[in-house]
Amino acid sequence: MANGLRCRGWRQETLLRMLENTLEHAERPDELIVYAGLAKAARDHDALAATVRALSELDENETLVIQSGKPIGVFPTGPAAPLVLMATSNLIGRWATSSHFYELEQRGLIMWGGYTAGDWQYIGSQGILQGTYQTLVAVADEHFGGDLAGRLVVTAGLGGMGGAQPLATVLAGGVALCVEVDPDRIKRRLDSGYLMRSTSSVDEAISWARESVAARKADSIGLLGNAATILPLLRDRGVVPDVVTDQTSAHDLKYGYVPAKLTAAEVAALREQDPDELIRLAEESIATHVECMLAWQDAGAVVFEYGNNIRAQAAKSGVDAFRIPIFVERYIRPLFCRGLGPFRWLAASGDPADLDVIDDLVVRNFPDNPLVARWIPLAREHVPQAGLPARISWLAHGERTRMALLVNDAVRRGELKGPVAFTRDHLDAGGVSQPLRETENMPDGSDAVSDWPLLNALLTSGSGADLVAIHAGGGGYAGYMQSAGVTLVADGTSAADDRISAALTADTGIGIMRYADAGYPAAADAVRESGLQWFG
Repeated sequence: MANGLRCRGWRQETLLRMLENTLEHAERPDELIVYAGLAKAARDHDALAATVRALSELDENETLVIQSGKPIGVFPTGPAAPLVLMATSNLIGRWATSSHFYELEQRGLIMWGGYTAGDWQYIGSQGILQGTYQTLVAVADEHFGGDLAGRLVVTAGLGGMGGAQPLATVLAGGVALCVEVDPDRIKRRLDSGYLMRSTSSVDEAISWARESVAARKADSIGLLGNAATILPLLRDRGVVPDVVTDQTSAHDLKYGYVPAKLTAAEVAALREQDPDELIRLAEESIATHVECMLAWQDAGAVVFEYGNNIRAQAAKSGVDAFRIPIFVERYIRPLFCRGLGPFRWLAASGDPADLDVIDDLVVRNFPDNPLVARWIPLAREHVPQAGLPARISWLAHGERTRMALLVNDAVRRGELKGPVAFTRDHLDAGGVSQPLRETENMPDGSDAVSDWPLLNALLTSGSGADLVAIHAGGGGYAGYMQSAGVTLVADGTSAADDRISAALTADTGIGIMRYADAGYPAAADAVRESGLQWFG
């Protein structure tokens, strides 16, 4: 098995390596900010050091408790209990406001964990790459005969989440024109291979895009500029994209979206001196941005929000933004009804050969899953690896349990050099309630019921998952969500077999029951086929 054990067991060591891996992918590691302008892996550097120390000293029969990125204590819970339990940014409803959240955050009492930053499950842009690719494939299947070749996708945002967009578009066969205000983010995507070329000239970008569209050649173009300024220029020059979306940091207007005509230094100054004015200017720019998206929708483009809350921000200015659909309801929810979602694995050994072994195992054992059959070969060829070798692919209820047990057996037999961690995005069948994204327009009106991710966390805790987290976000966009995260470590033991079987079955099982309970026939069929006991 892999060398370099610093903890009292490989389960603890694997979680520590996941924390380090999350920070290795961070946008601003000195500030512990992983993505989205505010999502952190630890509350502060003292908390980070204490967490590392606690993990290194943690016994197998103990549980480390973490509150909003700060370790609180260790409890003797027994060998079947989670090693780590965490709760992040969960505020009581009346107090879940932006102002109160920021007050607590500035006093060092809380942090926003995003989805996978705060519970150490982030694997870089690859984590969202497959989901973005899957969404674009669904768009192509529905609107363009299954092919994005010769189709122009216009979007904005190349940060920790949006940086996956150009490569996802290329892998789906299309041409991506991605607007980004930060030149460092463009350079980062060029250096990583996620972006093919860039320019600061609108006319050059249009020319390149039109050439690639005409040649039906997959391409990705980064265009330096502010989306609120550039998108209207594209529209005024007669550009009508086939697909339009957005992944700018519109979820949080104090730390995210950059208003038009402001420099980074001016934004930083306003954030300190007049945050209300910064937010007002951001809302003004977002209104212009979304009005352009709506104009393209009216002109025949396929337009959708990719979950960054830009519609709700634009609606504050009177824009009829919710004419734009959310991507989950439109393209992904049919998959969630079957428990299909973004399942991830990381090789704790750090050896890329372990990832090759797992890729082969997945392709060989799930030939009837078209998402796996299509994605794994593409990922092996095109996705650059950084940090711990990791992969993401969409596996359904039952498939995840079976795959993790196969991997645990491979660890046991020495085919892998170290343990493997299994996790998923919070954007999953049973992982989140978010009325402006994942659970928008549920047929029974249960969009805002947060019982489901909380039940998910309770179930996976009771099933012995290695790490379980519940996240919310305080105020603003973050206050509109409740989510649950889970990590399982396959260390080759029979105890890991038990944990994996129970926790992964519970994780997706409560997910398909959630959609069955809401009235989706496909989810009800999935529950019945699973053999789970359901009272629907």
